[in-house]
Amino acid sequence: MMNHSLKSQCKVSPGTVISGKWHGNKYSIIKELGFGANGVVYLAKYNDTQVALKMSDNGMSITSEVNVLKSFAKVQGPSSLGPSLLDVDDWQTNRGRISFYVMEYIHGPDFLSFLQQKGKSWTTVLFLQLLNDLDILHENGWVFGDLKPENLIVTGPPPKIRCIDVGGTTIQGRAIKEFTEFYDRGYWGLGGRKADRSYDLFSVAMIMINTAYPKRFTKTTGGIAQLREAIRQKSELIPFEKVMLKALQGHYTTAKQMRTDLLGLLNEHPSSNPKPNPPKAYATAKANPSQGSPPISRRHYRKKKKKSGWIEVFVIAAVLAVLYSGYIFLKLL
Repeated sequence: MMNHSLKSQCKVSPGTVISGKWHGNKYSIIKELGFGANGVVYLAKYNDTQVALKMSDNGMSITSEVNVLKSFAKVQGPSSLGPSLLDVDDWQTNRGRISFYVMEYIHGPDFLSFLQQKGKSWTTVLFLQLLNDLDILHENGWVFGDLKPENLIVTGPPPKIRCIDVGGTTIQGRAIKEFTEFYDRGYWGLGGRKADRSYDLFSVAMIMINTAYPKRFTKTTGGIAQLREAIRQKSELIPFEKVMLKALQGHYTTAKQMRTDLLGLLNEHPSSNPKPNPPKAYATAKANPSQGSPPISRRHYRKKKKKSGWIEVFVIAAVLAVLYSGYIFLKLL
């Protein structure tokens, strides 16, 4: 939680114009989106575009988060898990200089709200997508850290998981910078707070538990025994028990391993994930068109890549449909 003195210093009213000292860009504040340990995030307007603006009196924190966003852009391009970075500057006020950065405004419901609106048939598909993005992030030396449903927004169509807060993202091997107890393995007594891949995968398993316990639950005995019991008390979690327990106990070394096992469960338990409607959940966001006309060979490559991506979408959707149909047939016997 952000301390009150910092929040007070960064508190601005709707209609306030933030003027960048160095770049001269002007941003009109619309409303507060949220606040955390290192700053306040506002929805703002720049020309005719809505953006997210984060300000803090902690220049080092701003610099760290800016570096994370820059790294995300290099790693994943326009379909990055995190928002695109648009501007970095300082705002000179009568209270002193306040550092801020501006990023893409990612609009949509948070992870749990999306499942509540669209149905839990999307659960496995979204987790497969999340694990794929985490694997790319991990391969490039980062750990997300403060991974939780509130930090995950589902945009689209087609549905795509994006993150709205990279404040906890940490270079592998260092101490986790930010965490939320329910998703933190240290809180449950199942590991330390060193930034490694298994830390994020523990959080993924806890988010899976969270889908069945929207209000979460408190720690009593802690450890794997309490979490195993929580899984077994919810019928929708039982098909995923094997994968979840491996993640909770740190037995996965990569997100790809967990994703492979999750895919395998679709064959063992077809009823755990009926066919989504519409069947486009696995598509990734389109890249922004580059300036100028690309060479024919490059255009051909992009078309081929796009085509192959949609083939994967329909293949997965078809597999889910067949498995679900078989499940219904067996129910009728």
